[in-house]
Amino acid sequence: MTRLRRHLDSLRARGETAMGLFLTAGFPSPDATLPILQAVDAAGADFLELGMPFSDPVAEGLPIQQASERALRQGATMAHTFETAAAFRKTSETPLLLMGYANPVFRYGVSDFCADAASSGVDGLILPDVPPEEAEGVEAAAAEHGLSITHLIAPNTADARVRLVDARSTGFVYAVSVTGLTGSGLGDADATDAYLARARALVSGPLLVGFGISSHADALRVTRHTDGFIVGSALIRQAARLWDDPALSDSDRRDGIAAWARALKTGSPDPS
Repeated sequence: MTRLRRHLDSLRARGETAMGLFLTAGFPSPDATLPILQAVDAAGADFLELGMPFSDPVAEGLPIQQASERALRQGATMAHTFETAAAFRKTSETPLLLMGYANPVFRYGVSDFCADAASSGVDGLILPDVPPEEAEGVEAAAAEHGLSITHLIAPNTADARVRLVDARSTGFVYAVSVTGLTGSGLGDADATDAYLARARALVSGPLLVGFGISSHADALRVTRHTDGFIVGSALIRQAARLWDDPALSDSDRRDGIAAWARALKTGSPDPS
């Protein structure tokens, strides 16, 4: 069992809600990614997703698309992503996942990629465009190197496929809150609640929800039937606001992003 699964199972046993945060590697600059990860980690993130910059992130809305473009313009590479992961692991035992798309992973070589991810302190992978029916090779390489795999479901996922995703996910089941892109906002409250209640009845392992969550109130709304929530676009927007403000010191920026993460988790004060 991986560090991620142990941690999620422990939180679930205690009745605590997990908070996962996503940040694109190399954003808002190559030197800023690590301090942001460290700040939100200290502020209470239960796990972190480090996004692998890619030119065609098909499931992402505008904030994460722009973050990838900005990171790539500034020279972000897979090597830099692994270096960032390794540097983070030297300072923390918080689970760290890589999230991204199949093209860079297959170009790198699946076995070599998983080996280098594991040696960099990474705990698991989320590849939204690799469905479980086509993931055997990735799953085998991940298992060989002690990495978890997380697959996704959506509101239109049939019951039988939800069960398949649950059976094949060694990290958690990622419930996409809406049939749409990241950062698009939450959908109809009743429909979302019914979907997540259905998923909860079908999923035996940890079930977390993401897409469209930007506040503590949003998190409370979508975790009635899940074990936790994931936020990416809102963190990207907050990081851009802070790191693009020339009047702020690096200390001000780190304090600001940490305060935002604490507010997202606890609800006081409300993140802006």
